[in-house]
Amino acid sequence: MKLEKLLTNVKTIDVRAPLDTEITDVVYDSRKAAPGCLFVAVEGYETDGHKYIASAIEKGASAVLCMHKPDTDCPYVICENTRSALPYASAEFFGRPADRMKMIGVTGTNGKTTVTNLIKEIYEALSGKKCGLIGTNRNMIGSRELDTERTTPESRDMQELFAEMEKEGCAAAVMEVSSHSLFLDRVAGIDYSVGLFTNLTQDHLDFHKTMEAYCDAKAILFKNCRVGVVNADDEWTPRLTAGAGCELISYSAKPDGGDLFATDIKYSAEMVEFTANYCGETADTVLHIPGRFSVYNAMAAMAGCLALGFPLGDIAAELAKCSGVKGRAEVVPTGRDFTVLIDYAHTPDAIENILNAVKATAKGRVGILFGCGGDRDRTKRPKMGAKSAELADYVIVTSDNPRTEEPQTIIDDILEGMKNTKTPYTVIPDRREAIAYALKNAQPGDTIILAGKGHETYQIVGKTKHHMDEREIVADALKAIYG
Repeated sequence: MKLEKLLTNVKTIDVRAPLDTEITDVVYDSRKAAPGCLFVAVEGYETDGHKYIASAIEKGASAVLCMHKPDTDCPYVICENTRSALPYASAEFFGRPADRMKMIGVTGTNGKTTVTNLIKEIYEALSGKKCGLIGTNRNMIGSRELDTERTTPESRDMQELFAEMEKEGCAAAVMEVSSHSLFLDRVAGIDYSVGLFTNLTQDHLDFHKTMEAYCDAKAILFKNCRVGVVNADDEWTPRLTAGAGCELISYSAKPDGGDLFATDIKYSAEMVEFTANYCGETADTVLHIPGRFSVYNAMAAMAGCLALGFPLGDIAAELAKCSGVKGRAEVVPTGRDFTVLIDYAHTPDAIENILNAVKATAKGRVGILFGCGGDRDRTKRPKMGAKSAELADYVIVTSDNPRTEEPQTIIDDILEGMKNTKTPYTVIPDRREAIAYALKNAQPGDTIILAGKGHETYQIVGKTKHHMDEREIVADALKAIYG
């Protein structure tokens, strides 16, 4: 593809490269540079791509897209912002595949993974067509599963994924859209058929600094979609939708609380049941995932599918066939007289949700084992400690992904929120040892929640990922304890 074509939607300042240069790839990582590529020098938070221009040229890059004149003698194009330019150049290179698919973007603090998976299952069942998925747990092309590194991939990689989805017959793609990806322009240029908001609670304040800024980052999605689906019960929705400019459909777990609302809600240990109401129609609805938060996840997925044009009754019928998601209130087989759940809860609100969901139907004590991520928002740590002590019968404080922080420093922050609590708690920094301790001390009827890791099968210590699958740890610990 010619360089000129790649720059179609890029605001250039100075072009010092032949526009008829044939470009073989778009790369933002100099280590992946190859003959004929366009190297985009992105200023990151840990490093500046401009430092690696010489390396990219050495490896054969035909041109560089940058924000100031390179120190190396090479063909280059200067633009206002390379981070903003990357998604547009990448989309052109891969043939703008998202333009030919229905794009559904889901943003919010909690529930994104479950909602995207539900929408995918319902869409494929009712349309008879393949739907791609981009999310925290996994990326999927129809039924084919791919590994994922982050909630929303870098724009170049995402456009390549869209191209693969289109090539393999996907008519739609549903994706988790993180606040980082919106703020950092990873999803710039995508025209979403539906943008969906689940909720907003404290998270990522190490990056956004304030809840208002966090909300405003999420709000970007609703300036780039045709129909916005929003949670009418969330206090941040008015701010989120203030400048939306798109058609809005609201959902609510309160009678007449939104365009789509739930009545006759019933909870059990295996599911939630309710009557869905929309435009005078009703549908008996079941989702086989327990907890009050499951009502909201079900309503969000239903509203998203209504925005895509599917009938309420058909949506409800397919929702009843949907199963749970790995790492979300996932039951781990133990063969014992107690229950172990793995859940991704890693915010104060998510801790509250999972504990309340389990306590509503638990036969015995409810215990929670959790830690907090290192190099992330420190202010939520004591809040998670306080919420756990408030709602659980006992707490085990351990490590999550400590990254470059000392595990004990993170634990000390958590314990600040547990001062003066009467809830018994134990501190075991090593997560494997903590899980073994929890299983060894479980009583008949107990439910033990392993919170924070969810679908993750690794632990990040320093900057290194170490294999850690809690399902394997539970199996090994049970074998060691019971033989």
